[in-house]
Amino acid sequence: MTPDLSTPSRHKLHEDIFAMLIGTMMVSLGVALYSHATLSTGSTAGLALLLQYATQIPFGWLFFAINLPFYVLAVLRMGWPFAVKTFACVGLVSLFTANIPSWMAVSEINPLFAALVGGGLMGIGILSLFRHKASVGGINILALYLQDNFNIRAGYFQLSVDAVILVAALFVLPFDRVLYSIAGALVLNFIIAFNHKPGRYVGFS
Repeated sequence: MTPDLSTPSRHKLHEDIFAMLIGTMMVSLGVALYSHATLSTGSTAGLALLLQYATQIPFGWLFFAINLPFYVLAVLRMGWPFAVKTFACVGLVSLFTANIPSWMAVSEINPLFAALVGGGLMGIGILSLFRHKASVGGINILALYLQDNFNIRAGYFQLSVDAVILVAALFVLPFDRVLYSIAGALVLNFIIAFNHKPGRYVGFS
């Protein structure tokens, strides 16, 4: 008997936990590739990478600290369950990225490969988290808050912030690395844009 895929079904707790673990690990692997190839991306992850290159402070600490102010907005905009999941996901990404270098050694990587595959990994990881009502925090929460309260389009705001971060990368990274970073950001955003649509996935948490 074919299941009715049009009827939404609630995710069980263990399904949410599994999705959060897999999603954050994929995001962390993407970040690890970016860090090894000296690339950047948008949102708080891109800002944390740039600060890591400039200050040598580990990405995990920076990423966790940058996201702290956004938890208040997460509670106000999405509610406590989303905020708690997001806090856990940010913590997992910080933990995984801190330990991946000891789990996996990469001697050499092509920067274009790192940009495209790393962007793909992050996009799929973020998509997995979105489908289980979680995120890796940051600018997307602020974008939704501004849209609801000040009529500022969330998509335009997110795009503007990402553009500013990638322009700032010009002062930290070589020009070719910025171009690779833009290519990776396009892959990441295309994955989310093509797959995170109303009705595309009917499960909920």
